[in-house]
Amino acid sequence: MDLNLVEPKMKRRDFLRLLPAGTVASMPMMQPAYGQSLWDMMNQTRSLSDAEREANSAAAIQAIDTVEPILSYDTINNLQMAIAQYEPFVAGGGWEQVPQETYGVAMGVARDGVVQLKRRLLASADMPMVESVDDAMDAPTDAALRRFQARHGLQVNGQVDEATWYALNVPAETRLHQLKLNLIRVQTMAPALADRYVVVNIPAAFIETVEGGMVVRRHTAVVGRIDRQTPILKSRIHQINFNPYWNVPVSIIRRDLIKYMNENPNYLTEQKIRILDGNGQELQPSQINWQTEEAVNYNFRQDPGPQNSMGNVKINFHNPHAVYLHDTPTKGLFGDNARFYSSGCVRVDQVQDFVGWVLRDNGDWGAGEIGHVFSTGERKDVDVRNPVEIHTTYISAWANRNGVVSFRDDVYEFDMAGKVTFEA
Repeated sequence: MDLNLVEPKMKRRDFLRLLPAGTVASMPMMQPAYGQSLWDMMNQTRSLSDAEREANSAAAIQAIDTVEPILSYDTINNLQMAIAQYEPFVAGGGWEQVPQETYGVAMGVARDGVVQLKRRLLASADMPMVESVDDAMDAPTDAALRRFQARHGLQVNGQVDEATWYALNVPAETRLHQLKLNLIRVQTMAPALADRYVVVNIPAAFIETVEGGMVVRRHTAVVGRIDRQTPILKSRIHQINFNPYWNVPVSIIRRDLIKYMNENPNYLTEQKIRILDGNGQELQPSQINWQTEEAVNYNFRQDPGPQNSMGNVKINFHNPHAVYLHDTPTKGLFGDNARFYSSGCVRVDQVQDFVGWVLRDNGDWGAGEIGHVFSTGERKDVDVRNPVEIHTTYISAWANRNGVVSFRDDVYEFDMAGKVTFEA
């Protein structure tokens, strides 16, 4: 399957023609403002209260937050139904573009392009049928836009920001291509899963803990940047390191640490990173020539503490890439749209709950005990009594039992390359 990255053009009559039979009569048409009631006009231009915005966001998130795992037979069935819906729509031309004039539009703002925005949200079933379409951002449009943002892993803010605008303008044919590729990926993986497992979905930058065929919890994650990708693998989580040291990988010493030391000679001291030779003897930064790659010959170890890049905990699983899951002191990154910042490892939000779930069979590692160890800074290593299966994978499109289809950017360009299987 080849991707056609040219945005399909669609006239309004073609849009109407593609709707299911019986809906054309109820399609919203452009209505002049003078044909509206005073109440309608006031409703369109008013601002939503905080409670109304929160309610719209909550409804949007609820629509995508179902219990079926992304790697499951349920998802296979849901993807098949989504493909059946997208194929005739794409064959008919797809959806129209949303103009750049919609940048920054939000509730209560009238601006050119809002009519196209509404038609785009109608085309993807984010917005229910309404009696009229005009150029005002009203309450139904706010709810529809938030639903669209939730489906695409964007900040649910009810604003057409840059990331939202770009997502709105991905061609329908590209989305169909994603659905077909990911159907094959899920079909390949779903039959061979354990009863209890962890999935790291890289394009979505989130983690699922799964047990008994249902998602127990989803965690926001930060994964590898484009030039330092999180690898696709299968393993088992076998050990938890509380308040760990961080041994800096050679790749980071070469790519980052030498540069930082040339920019700021006090960097290692400020970050509480020690230099150790092959005999475990500590060296001073002044003993190393930072104009060369001499530093790669030594071990760099960051002490436990609030600055440690591992945060309060490191989660180990055997793999040839030297990657792992861990906490982080930079938790603000979990709020970003595109969470591709790491050097290959995976940072876990709400990590205390995650560790508690992994250590369930260890008996005495509830939330209270984990929080206590975090707070004391005590170094402790705990072997997982029943190692938990973990999959890092690449699912950029899926659908749930509500019929809601979710998409993510093809950040590593695996969709563009047509990859459906990976080295595990």
